[in-house]
Amino acid sequence: MAVIHRFVGKWNEDMKWDGARTRVYSEHATGATETWLIGKREQAENFAMRYYELEPGGHSREEDHPYDHGVMFVRGTGEVLLGDEVVPVKQGDVIYIAPDERHQIRNTGEDVLGWVCVIPARRVKQDQVVWAEEAVEDQLTETRAAQE
Repeated sequence: MAVIHRFVGKWNEDMKWDGARTRVYSEHATGATETWLIGKREQAENFAMRYYELEPGGHSREEDHPYDHGVMFVRGTGEVLLGDEVVPVKQGDVIYIAPDERHQIRNTGEDVLGWVCVIPARRVKQDQVVWAEEAVEDQLTETRAAQE
């Protein structure tokens, strides 16, 4: 069944969607939030979509995974570590991160850096297939649009 999460924020100022789930993303990261737009709750079988924001000077954790990512930057400027290379990024740029590629996103600008990230809906952890969202479910707060 289709699900729509209506945008209820103000573009480039207060990015939020009705029904999306958000958490402060602080494990080995600074100034970061993560919003789950599509995932387990929507019963998306093949992918999960998240929106991230980094405050100026903030960074995601440096990591690698056995699955790929698609990333589209929607606001701000920064840089991305891809393997051993550091690449500048800005609004509108799109990056493919290959499986097992070391990566980190850093905000080098004066404004918030925001991006959409698409990953597989499920992953293997300790020899079990689990939903990508399951590891953080208890940390998520749901956004609800103001009632008129």
